[in-house]
Amino acid sequence: MYNFDQIIDRRNTSCVKYDNLANVFGYTDILPMWVADMDFQVAPEILDAARECCEKGVFGYTFRSDKAKQAFANWVARRHGWQVDTRWLLSSPGIVTALALGVRVYTQEHDKVMIFTPVYPPFYAVVKDNNRELVCSTLKVENGHYQIDWEDVEKKLKIGVKLLIMSNSHNPVGRVWTKEELTRIGTLCLQYGVTILSDEIHSDLALFGHKHVVIASLSPEIAAITVTMMAPSKTFNIAGMMNSVVVISNPELRRLFEKELLCLHLDLGNIFGHVTLEAAYKHGDAWLDEMVRYLEKNILFTDQFLQEELPAVKMILPEGSFLLWLDFRATGLSHEQIQEKLLHEAKVGLNSGMDFGPDGEGFFRMNIGCPLETVKEGFERLKKTFK
Repeated sequence: MYNFDQIIDRRNTSCVKYDNLANVFGYTDILPMWVADMDFQVAPEILDAARECCEKGVFGYTFRSDKAKQAFANWVARRHGWQVDTRWLLSSPGIVTALALGVRVYTQEHDKVMIFTPVYPPFYAVVKDNNRELVCSTLKVENGHYQIDWEDVEKKLKIGVKLLIMSNSHNPVGRVWTKEELTRIGTLCLQYGVTILSDEIHSDLALFGHKHVVIASLSPEIAAITVTMMAPSKTFNIAGMMNSVVVISNPELRRLFEKELLCLHLDLGNIFGHVTLEAAYKHGDAWLDEMVRYLEKNILFTDQFLQEELPAVKMILPEGSFLLWLDFRATGLSHEQIQEKLLHEAKVGLNSGMDFGPDGEGFFRMNIGCPLETVKEGFERLKKTFK
């Protein structure tokens, strides 16, 4: 029904993924498979909503309507079995902004904030840039599967961590945390008095039968210490609309967060962000379901290609999202040598694993949220360079 094979020329649109290559990589003639937005055209209903708004020709101040809030509440109930009250919903220009606000609101300078690594680079930045002490718990690989190191987590929570920032599902390793894992995290945070900021921006992109579980849905007690952050940006490829939803059931946590939003005048948002959010959450089910199946096809192609054509590069099959965590260590090259070959020989732009923390040495993140033809082109280039 939808054409995810369509190649769309995004160049010369001030697009970060394509038009910022010289600043990021130092070259413009590379295949961009890095930053986490997709190359798929959005759902027709989202385009229609944006067109209708545009045709009115007036773009004044706009707030998130009750209809938009209800569309989100209906979406998370329908897709994740999570019942939310629309009074719990706050707005933010994006998840990273919301994370930074959460750090500022729920901790003081020099407080300890924990993250699981390797992880999305802004997790480090929102802690360090706000003069908090970063506490890292490294995920461990067991039987080819990333796992939480529970002994390490509890040891570090005991030293006075005030806040846990988590990625569910986890960027970049692709884990969709299970109900049992999330319950254990929530229980430990309750035990040690730790507030949770849960970045669930990839929540709608669970793959291969895996089920996303919202940590705040597990119990009223866990919900009371959790600030959940979601957005239509990854799900529906509308990151440029700069719009996200912050869900806080605890009245005091919500009051504090909203106060900071108002102090910084971040509460209104973008007119197109609001109308596209509402359209996406009202009408996006069919598009999303088909798009996820397409992502699975891209991933299965990748898995087979690596096994048959490029065994020196390995991949743990992701459980969620359109990002692959590729392991180049078996090539025998240093991280810097791999990076040089990617840029100068393969001419493929990937995210360096080192950007996700020292645990990412020898790894690179690839975005396969694009037509299969592009994925094939990327891996043929890697094969010529690394086989």
